[in-house]
Amino acid sequence: MSSFKHLLEPITIKSMTLPNRIIMPALTVNVAMGEVNDAAVAYYERRARGGAGLVTVGISPVVAGMVMGLDISDDRFVPGHKRVVDAIHRYDTKASIQLWHPGRYEMTFLTGRQAVSASDVEPPIFSKGKPHALTVEEVKEIVTAFGEAARRSKEAGYDCVELIASAGYLISQFMSPATNLRTDQYGGSLENRARFGTEIVEAVRSRVGDDYPIFVRMVGDDLIPGGNRLDDMKQFARIWEAAGADAFNVTAGWHESKEPMITMNVPRGGFVWMAEGIKSALDHAPVAASNRINSAELAEEILASGKADMVSMARPLVCDPDLPNRIKQGRPDLIRRCIACMNCMDSLFEGKPVACAINAEACREAALGEIQKADQKKRVLVIGGGPGGCEAARVAALRGHDVVLMEKTGKLGGQLNLAAQTPNFGEFALVGEYFGAMLKELGVDVRLNSEATVDTVGAIKPDVVIYGAGAVPADPPIKGIDGPNVMHAWQVMAGEPVAGNKVAVIGGGGTGCDVCMHLAHDGKAVTQLEMLDKMGHNIGPGTKWVVMKTLGELGIQQTNRFKVKEITGKGVVGEVEGKEQLIEADTVVVAIGSRPNTDLLESLSGYEVIPIGDARQPRKIVFAVHEGYEAARNV
Repeated sequence: MSSFKHLLEPITIKSMTLPNRIIMPALTVNVAMGEVNDAAVAYYERRARGGAGLVTVGISPVVAGMVMGLDISDDRFVPGHKRVVDAIHRYDTKASIQLWHPGRYEMTFLTGRQAVSASDVEPPIFSKGKPHALTVEEVKEIVTAFGEAARRSKEAGYDCVELIASAGYLISQFMSPATNLRTDQYGGSLENRARFGTEIVEAVRSRVGDDYPIFVRMVGDDLIPGGNRLDDMKQFARIWEAAGADAFNVTAGWHESKEPMITMNVPRGGFVWMAEGIKSALDHAPVAASNRINSAELAEEILASGKADMVSMARPLVCDPDLPNRIKQGRPDLIRRCIACMNCMDSLFEGKPVACAINAEACREAALGEIQKADQKKRVLVIGGGPGGCEAARVAALRGHDVVLMEKTGKLGGQLNLAAQTPNFGEFALVGEYFGAMLKELGVDVRLNSEATVDTVGAIKPDVVIYGAGAVPADPPIKGIDGPNVMHAWQVMAGEPVAGNKVAVIGGGGTGCDVCMHLAHDGKAVTQLEMLDKMGHNIGPGTKWVVMKTLGELGIQQTNRFKVKEITGKGVVGEVEGKEQLIEADTVVVAIGSRPNTDLLESLSGYEVIPIGDARQPRKIVFAVHEGYEAARNV
């Protein structure tokens, strides 16, 4: 029996009663552009099947030609949206849609036209050039477009609509004095800057009727120079509640904000205070809290404390759509918790559908279908308890196989346990914790402190070996690399003592950056050396800017284009643009290169062996997990 009584309590908003307080907000996942397709239907249906109280579809453009999202700008799109709604309604879940206009954030490189906004203030991202400042007549046309989109949404069967007045999109651009320089009825005072949003709320209400719920997605703080702060946002919320808005989903910041909002170094629930502030300003409209709420316990605490009435979980439900059902079952230990690694955002930046690092099925539900029992039960041995090996063991067990997993250390999670030692990166430890609980639940024979050898493998008598033994450090051919003052990055992350105060780190990739942060937090004076033009060359764009910002704040000295020639007792000798330099250091940490751990592979030639993850080629966690999933699914 679950103890999460606040999370599981129904809530009624106008004509809609949600079965629980867990909302999946709108989130761009790139499974479809414009028209609804099978991938979009399956993606949203899976989240509904997982037990969320409300699933929000979107972003959904209210005017034609925006390219992004599931279009709702014309009546011809209604049948497609009805497919999505019907799929969500197969379960005890309500369906919402987020009505969207990007304004100056329009991706002009895709649409080929000039963006529009409250004023002609050029954005720093997405679009190029100044946007067209909307005339009053054009403003009225967009207000009407929102109203008509709401009408279509109700016709499609959505239980409510949401207006996005956050993230720096068009309504936000009218709200903010940083982007609204108008002198007419839509500019100047806060009441005037609220007018565009107010008219949209009124236009929507006129088309959907009095008893139909209208949500507003807004921020508690723009987090941009010259933007609105919480006190301003409270006033906007009060104005829109009076105009007819029924509920508010509160997040933080604009896309161009320089403050992290969803990355791992944001504390869990780090922006709940914004929702609490908005809630305090309203008469009766319920409020949802957002951002970095990735545990059932935290979500329950937020509601129990009265800081919010609902919790909004986007990436946590991409990572584990069954999160709500696990809560209902009283099994939060079986939740595959989002670690905020940002791989989902990295795939978006590449123009691809979202790829979750630890859920290989995310956004591929239609293509993959359900995991089926194998025609023939086999004995499957998984070597290595890293994320790829654990995922292989999980899927193989679901397929009905007899599974043994051997891990030479005393803990599941592999190198992620080392990465978790970096301050602000502790979420990586959640992966091993999840797999420990799930593999036990599935009856996998997990053998920790058990190194795979020819003899131990032979004793198990496997039909198939999934080889996920990971990678080991590769020693580059540097003179002096075997010196007593040299350490490998993995030794540092494992907690081995680092002599002296001055440390030189060779390597500007992700591992090198992690080590630098680790050492700086220990009080070391760190210099980072990289032979390429830029640091962080293998870090995804969703996280790289935060890592670089953190390194700067920690005072890490960085030198690019540094060609290492030798490590001596005094430090690192290298060459920068033809000039030799000595970087003095008490300890030198090597954080470049690793090689697949294939030591046992040749000895397993008599078995069917499937290498996965770093044992094939050292790469990111997403490759290990997805390869583990696919290997086991094909056994």
